Amino acid sequence: MQQQALSAIVAWVRLEQAIGTFNQQLRREFGITGLQLAVLRILGERPALPLAALRKSLVMHPATLGQSIDELRVMELATVTRDPRDKRACIVAITDKGRDLMARAPLAGPVRLREMETEPARLDALKAAFDDSVELFGLTDYLPGKTEGR
Repeated sequence: MQQQALSAIVAWVRLEQAIGTFNQQLRREFGITGLQLAVLRILGERPALPLAALRKSLVMHPATLGQSIDELRVMELATVTRDPRDKRACIVAITDKGRDLMARAPLAGPVRLREMETEPARLDALKAAFDDSVELFGLTDYLPGKTEGR
Protein backbone atom coordinates (compact mmCIF):
# COMPACT_ATOMS: atom_id res chain seq x y z
CA MET A 1 0.00 0.00 0.00
CA GLN A 2 1.26 3.48 -0.80
CA GLN A 3 2.37 5.46 2.23
CA GLN A 4 0.15 8.36 1.10
CA ALA A 5 -2.89 6.05 0.97
CA LEU A 6 -2.19 4.77 4.47
CA SER A 7 -1.76 8.34 5.76
CA ALA A 8 -5.08 9.36 4.17
CA ILE A 9 -6.84 6.38 5.76
CA VAL A 10 -5.41 7.26 9.18
CA ALA A 11 -6.53 10.88 8.77
CA TRP A 12 -10.05 9.75 7.85
CA VAL A 13 -10.24 7.39 10.85
CA ARG A 14 -9.07 10.20 13.15
CA LEU A 15 -11.82 12.46 11.76
CA GLU A 16 -14.48 9.77 12.24
CA GLN A 17 -13.29 9.11 15.80
CA ALA A 18 -13.27 12.82 16.67
CA ILE A 19 -16.80 13.28 15.30
CA GLY A 20 -18.00 10.19 17.18
CA THR A 21 -16.49 11.37 20.46
CA PHE A 22 -17.93 14.86 19.94
CA ASN A 23 -21.40 13.40 19.34
CA GLN A 24 -21.12 11.18 22.43
CA GLN A 25 -20.13 14.18 24.55
CA LEU A 26 -23.05 16.23 23.20
CA ARG A 27 -25.47 13.41 23.99
CA ARG A 28 -24.02 12.92 27.48
CA GLU A 29 -23.73 16.59 28.51
CA PHE A 30 -26.60 18.20 26.62
CA GLY A 31 -28.92 15.37 25.53
CA ILE A 32 -28.70 16.29 21.84
CA THR A 33 -26.92 15.06 18.70
CA GLY A 34 -24.45 16.90 16.50
CA LEU A 35 -27.18 17.30 13.90
CA GLN A 36 -29.52 18.84 16.46
CA LEU A 37 -26.81 21.28 17.57
CA ALA A 38 -26.19 22.20 13.91
CA VAL A 39 -29.93 22.87 13.52
CA LEU A 40 -29.92 25.09 16.61
CA ARG A 41 -26.90 27.03 15.35
CA ILE A 42 -28.52 27.66 11.97
CA LEU A 43 -31.79 28.63 13.65
CA GLY A 44 -29.84 30.98 15.92
CA GLU A 45 -28.84 33.01 12.86
CA ARG A 46 -32.46 34.14 12.13
CA PRO A 47 -35.68 34.54 14.06
CA ALA A 48 -37.49 31.78 12.14
CA LEU A 49 -36.79 29.61 9.12
CA PRO A 50 -39.00 27.56 6.80
CA LEU A 51 -38.35 23.85 7.22
CA ALA A 52 -37.62 23.56 3.48
CA ALA A 53 -34.87 26.22 3.74
CA LEU A 54 -33.35 24.45 6.73
CA ARG A 55 -33.39 21.15 4.83
CA LYS A 56 -31.64 22.85 1.91
CA SER A 57 -29.00 24.36 4.24
CA LEU A 58 -28.21 20.96 5.72
CA VAL A 59 -28.69 18.85 2.55
CA MET A 60 -30.65 16.25 4.49
CA HIS A 61 -33.33 13.67 3.90
CA PRO A 62 -36.68 15.15 5.05
CA ALA A 63 -37.43 12.28 7.46
CA THR A 64 -34.03 12.52 9.18
CA LEU A 65 -34.30 16.26 9.64
CA GLY A 66 -37.96 16.05 10.66
CA GLN A 67 -37.19 13.54 13.40
CA SER A 68 -34.37 15.70 14.78
CA ILE A 69 -36.52 18.81 14.76
CA ASP A 70 -39.38 16.98 16.45
CA GLU A 71 -37.00 15.91 19.23
CA LEU A 72 -35.84 19.55 19.60
CA ARG A 73 -39.50 20.58 19.83
CA VAL A 74 -40.22 17.98 22.52
CA MET A 75 -37.17 19.20 24.50
CA GLU A 76 -38.51 22.78 24.10
CA LEU A 77 -35.34 23.85 22.29
CA ALA A 78 -37.23 24.79 19.11
CA THR A 79 -40.79 25.54 18.01
CA VAL A 80 -42.57 24.34 14.89
CA THR A 81 -45.56 26.26 13.55
CA ARG A 82 -47.57 26.27 10.33
CA ASP A 83 -46.62 28.98 7.85
CA PRO A 84 -49.60 31.37 7.77
CA ARG A 85 -48.95 32.01 4.05
CA ASP A 86 -48.76 28.31 3.13
CA LYS A 87 -50.55 25.89 5.46
CA ARG A 88 -48.56 22.95 4.02
CA ALA A 89 -45.22 24.48 5.10
CA CYS A 90 -43.72 24.66 8.59
CA ILE A 91 -41.66 27.39 10.23
CA VAL A 92 -38.98 26.36 12.73
CA ALA A 93 -37.56 28.72 15.38
CA ILE A 94 -35.12 28.43 18.24
CA THR A 95 -36.43 29.03 21.79
CA ASP A 96 -34.65 30.86 24.60
CA LYS A 97 -33.87 27.44 26.10
CA GLY A 98 -32.35 26.43 22.75
CA ARG A 99 -30.24 29.61 22.62
CA ASP A 100 -28.97 28.91 26.14
CA LEU A 101 -27.96 25.36 25.23
CA MET A 102 -26.32 26.56 22.01
CA ALA A 103 -24.29 29.13 23.95
CA ARG A 104 -23.00 26.46 26.35
CA ALA A 105 -22.27 23.76 23.76
CA PRO A 106 -18.83 23.56 22.14
CA LEU A 107 -18.46 25.11 18.70
CA ALA A 108 -17.21 22.13 16.70
CA GLY A 109 -18.10 20.13 13.62
CA PRO A 110 -18.88 21.31 10.10
CA VAL A 111 -21.32 24.03 11.19
CA ARG A 112 -18.36 25.74 12.88
CA LEU A 113 -17.30 26.91 9.42
CA ARG A 114 -20.34 29.21 9.36
CA GLU A 115 -19.10 31.09 12.42
CA MET A 116 -15.32 31.21 12.16
CA GLU A 117 -13.00 33.39 10.12
CA THR A 118 -10.65 31.55 7.79
CA GLU A 119 -9.00 32.14 4.47
CA PRO A 120 -11.26 31.42 1.47
CA ALA A 121 -8.45 29.38 -0.16
CA ARG A 122 -8.38 27.06 2.85
CA LEU A 123 -12.14 26.50 2.61
CA ASP A 124 -11.81 25.89 -1.14
CA ALA A 125 -9.12 23.28 -0.46
CA LEU A 126 -11.31 21.61 2.19
CA LYS A 127 -14.27 21.46 -0.21
CA ALA A 128 -12.06 19.99 -2.93
CA ALA A 129 -10.72 17.38 -0.49
CA PHE A 130 -14.24 16.34 0.53
CA ASP A 131 -15.34 16.18 -3.11
CA ASP A 132 -12.29 14.05 -3.90
CA SER A 133 -13.01 11.77 -0.94
CA VAL A 134 -16.49 10.94 -2.26
CA GLU A 135 -14.97 9.90 -5.57
CA LEU A 136 -11.86 8.18 -4.20
CA PHE A 137 -13.87 6.23 -1.61
CA GLY A 138 -16.20 4.98 -4.35
CA LEU A 139 -19.24 6.69 -2.85
CA THR A 140 -20.49 8.70 -5.85
CA ASP A 141 -23.36 6.29 -6.49
CA TYR A 142 -24.55 6.79 -2.90
CA LEU A 143 -24.96 10.56 -3.04
CA PRO A 144 -28.47 11.93 -2.38
CA GLY A 145 -30.63 11.44 -5.44
CA LYS A 146 -28.45 8.61 -6.77
CA THR A 147 -29.81 5.76 -4.61
CA GLU A 148 -33.50 6.02 -5.45
CA GLY A 149 -34.80 2.72 -6.78
CA ARG A 150 -31.95 0.62 -5.40
